[in-house]
Amino acid sequence: MPALYIGHGAPPLLDDPVWSGQLAAWAKDLPRPKVILIVSAHWESAPVSLTASGAPLVYDFGGFAPKYYQMTYQTPDASALAKRVAAMMPDNEPVHQHRSRGLDHGAWVPLKIMYPNADIPVLQMSLPTEDPYKLLKLGERLRPLRDEGVLIIGSGFLTHGLPFLKDWSIDAAAPGWSKDFDLWAGEALQRGDIDELAAYRSKAPGMPYAHPTVEHYIPLFITLGAARKADDPGEQKIDGYWMGLAKRSLQVA
Repeated sequence: MPALYIGHGAPPLLDDPVWSGQLAAWAKDLPRPKVILIVSAHWESAPVSLTASGAPLVYDFGGFAPKYYQMTYQTPDASALAKRVAAMMPDNEPVHQHRSRGLDHGAWVPLKIMYPNADIPVLQMSLPTEDPYKLLKLGERLRPLRDEGVLIIGSGFLTHGLPFLKDWSIDAAAPGWSKDFDLWAGEALQRGDIDELAAYRSKAPGMPYAHPTVEHYIPLFITLGAARKADDPGEQKIDGYWMGLAKRSLQVA
């Protein structure tokens, strides 16, 4: 299986025919996964924590239409993968198996588009650190799962400067800071320049506006760590902007 970094959007993504169409077409081109392991920007917790199979969705958003709070995405049991992931971690880095947390919108919104039948087990893992190199190492530990039919996904948003948006329409023009960061990241990914990407706080144009907090960017390093070679440029499958934010997404071999 490949590994992916995707932008997940807010719940209205489900009603956007352009971006949802891109995600659905991408999923159809992928080998069918046996299980999905997804790391979302919306769950930062240390130590590494795992969702509970069968737990209700997390509606971690506000101000949207009531229909989004009634949506479901009930997937098959993923407890076997949870045990496998826990066994892959070092003895000094224990894994916390959450008893009641389900998938948050960084997981279920894109997966509802990509795999609408909800017939693939899904396990969500928390982001335990903001350190790019530690996340690369975590992705590297997870890499063997790909040979077992597990699709590893880092879910974020390549730019996420919500406090600085002035136009909240889906087709809003991208602010300069969003374009600048997006193009910088796209070029660094194309070069396979991991150190450049990891030094985003000091080297990326558009900071800190593109990421006043960094949780939407750093799932990228889980994906890169899970690649056969972290500096493989992979394939940038989606680009462009949504509400002015960069939806650039990556697939690595």
